[in-house]
Amino acid sequence: AYGLEKEIGIVGDDIKIFYKNESVSPTGSHKPNTALAQAYYSRKDGISELITETGAGQWGSALSYGCNLFDIKCTVYMVRASFLQKPGRTILMRAFNAQVHASPSNLTDSGKYYYENDPDHPGSLGIAISEAVEHSMRSDKARYSLGSVVNFVLLHQTIIGQEVKAQLNKIDILPDILIGCMGGGSNLGGFMIPFVRDKLQGKNPDIEIIGVEPRACPSVNKGEYRWDYGDSAKKAPILKMYTLGHNFIPSPIHSGGLRYHGMAPIISILSGKKIMS
Repeated sequence: AYGLEKEIGIVGDDIKIFYKNESVSPTGSHKPNTALAQAYYSRKDGISELITETGAGQWGSALSYGCNLFDIKCTVYMVRASFLQKPGRTILMRAFNAQVHASPSNLTDSGKYYYENDPDHPGSLGIAISEAVEHSMRSDKARYSLGSVVNFVLLHQTIIGQEVKAQLNKIDILPDILIGCMGGGSNLGGFMIPFVRDKLQGKNPDIEIIGVEPRACPSVNKGEYRWDYGDSAKKAPILKMYTLGHNFIPSPIHSGGLRYHGMAPIISILSGKKIMS
């Protein structure tokens, strides 16, 4: 990242900053790493529709893309704040034949609870998840698909960290610090989990792993580590994680994908044990 090094005044070769760029994927983020896998295995199992939520629209775009490749219907409940802020994401999802609804909506009982009180409600990922889960229960051939938080998603995303390790090995560099943003945890988890083993096994014991979350939704920094629901209407399974509470509605910041009340259980336990900060 030569431009960043120059901007912050780094001179010489003693300090190097590298940037892992996932924006060159077909939909512009790391999300296809798990979307393609979920669509592929759903198709093998005879599933005809995947329903999901999306914040900023990256996950919805990725799943729409995956479903389109494997000829599966895709329905997306997009947090209303982002639905209004980012019309380009809606256009992309619909280009991949997805049905996209602003959440909260009047299409589900979960959504109506908020929509009827305030049709302009900004929504949250917790509400959108409730709507998607409820929708998925209407058909035996439909399934709810999640793009972050849970273990299998972080497993799919470890291709990010594996690539980083392979790339740095080629130039004989052992990283001192890993830093990434975290909302539900899939980006940071996929990036850093392959390095956690090295830290615990003593191959790179001093590596520092840093997660950065928004002040508007600081689930790890301000939340409690306990069992909580993954969604507002308590339709999703409970998870042991850092959480601000499943009813927490964050302010409608532009980074819609970071507006989640909880944190991935894997990242939560690593944070709690001070393996990362």
